Amino acid sequence: MSYRDETKVIHIGNRVIGGGNPILIQSMTNTRTEDVAATVAQIHRLEEAGCEIIRCTVPNNEAALAIKEIKKNISIPLVADIHFDYKMAIAAMENGADKIRINPGNIGSKERIAAVVACAKERNIPIRVGVNSGSLEKNLVEKYHGVTAQGLVESALDKIGIIEDLGYDNMVVSIKSSNVLLCAEAHTLLAQKCKYPLHVGITEAGTLYGGNIKSSIGLGIILSQGIGDTIRVSLSGDPVEEIKTAKLILRTLGLRKGGIEVVSCPTCGRTKIDLIGLANQVETMVQKYPLDIKVAVMGCAVNGPGEAKEADIGIAGGDGEGLLIKKGEIIRKVKEDELLDALKAELDNWK
Repeated sequence: MSYRDETKVIHIGNRVIGGGNPILIQSMTNTRTEDVAATVAQIHRLEEAGCEIIRCTVPNNEAALAIKEIKKNISIPLVADIHFDYKMAIAAMENGADKIRINPGNIGSKERIAAVVACAKERNIPIRVGVNSGSLEKNLVEKYHGVTAQGLVESALDKIGIIEDLGYDNMVVSIKSSNVLLCAEAHTLLAQKCKYPLHVGITEAGTLYGGNIKSSIGLGIILSQGIGDTIRVSLSGDPVEEIKTAKLILRTLGLRKGGIEVVSCPTCGRTKIDLIGLANQVETMVQKYPLDIKVAVMGCAVNGPGEAKEADIGIAGGDGEGLLIKKGEIIRKVKEDELLDALKAELDNWK
């Protein structure tokens, strides 16, 4: 069973999630939202990498006003992230946010939550209800003798109920934890009880190295169960790296087609070119191509040509040079410092 096929269809700006629609990739800017130029520039980089929904923090009125200007210069939906001040949620919606992210438990009184819901209802703007293990209510921690999957789910269902009782069901739900197995268990439980699309991620996952591993394991477990309608890989670093990882996770699980897959050998003593540097450059370069092909970057001419035959196009290193291989056939030798340009030229003219 795929739970995502049964979730409610939700419109976020010009995108649609839920009801079996494709899983969308999300990220969050790390610029000051008030700095419109810097924020727009970062969103453009993320769009080019494949980001489909972007979230920006709205901690003050200046940031809320900036939403209107940012929206004029981007083509993907913008989610306003609100932590405590319900007035910022309202201001963000008034300035064009396509969705807001709130934790009703942090907003305050039911009157404040009602004011936010009324504004969202007037504009038909989705609310992402977020629950985080780090801010789980004290009574639930005591009830379950610690932070547990059951506690997270109960908290989420309680917050959903508050908004439903206010007559609104245009919602997306997220439950986050930095504990991978706890997070996976919570999603398994929630998917059985929640009709709303789920935004999935491992919060505070960490650095590029540790965060990628934790996110890949956690998202792999959750997505493979048919759970999740949007995803974010949370990393401490350039958010473009989040998009690269998210795309690869979805492709690896067979949940998305398209985009170039890069395979490369682990290197050995036979390698006489800077294969590691070259492979990283290739992986970055291919992000912009909408091609559904495999590119191989191999370290030597012993096994390289044979292994590269399984790819659509490949490079096999030699001594300060390399072989360019296309669909199993060696095309020509290329100097080491010209390999990347030669590969780019082939991709630019791919047929």
